[in-house]
Amino acid sequence: MALAVEGLACIRGERQLFRDLTFRLAAGEALLLHGPNGSGKSSLLRLLAGFLPAADGRVLWDAVPISADADAHRARLLYLGHQDAVKPQLTATENLAFFARLQGVPALEAEQQAAQALEAAGLARQRHLPARYLSAGQKHRVALARLLLTPALLWLLDEPTNALDSNAVEWLGTILQTHRARGGLVILASHVAVPLPAARQLALPEGLLL
Repeated sequence: MALAVEGLACIRGERQLFRDLTFRLAAGEALLLHGPNGSGKSSLLRLLAGFLPAADGRVLWDAVPISADADAHRARLLYLGHQDAVKPQLTATENLAFFARLQGVPALEAEQQAAQALEAAGLARQRHLPARYLSAGQKHRVALARLLLTPALLWLLDEPTNALDSNAVEWLGTILQTHRARGGLVILASHVAVPLPAARQLALPEGLLL
């Protein structure tokens, strides 16, 4: 199981963000994306998810272009962007149970899994609150709790530490490590330190891979 990027280039509007980007990640590996605002971190994540077309190059999964079977690629990944995508009118439990049902989990089991994920996220007391009453950090933890409810192999995370306190960042680090230990892949963009031991690093827009 491996993700490979070959000669990837991205153009947004009239500006080229990066070009000739090449790297490979195997099972259990992680990649940290660094760079100033506008350097292409979010665009790269969206390219890897198949949400944006590449100006040049290609993205492969096990040597097969992801464009060959877009449905299969969507099934193997979880993308979490800047927006929490937490519906304010639903409770924390309802938000996560809805996500679990999208993964094919039966309704009753989905509610049970949602409750367990919220407890792990430190939100057991808030599980029945409509999300509009949650703080920014609490809503972000609800969003991140989706990581506990998906069988996806590839996690693409855009600034996942936003609005998190130190305890929540530590919790996130534990989730990421467990996912990698099971053979999952993580690609993560962040402006701040993230607990991601032995991760490779990619500096954009230069494309310097460490």
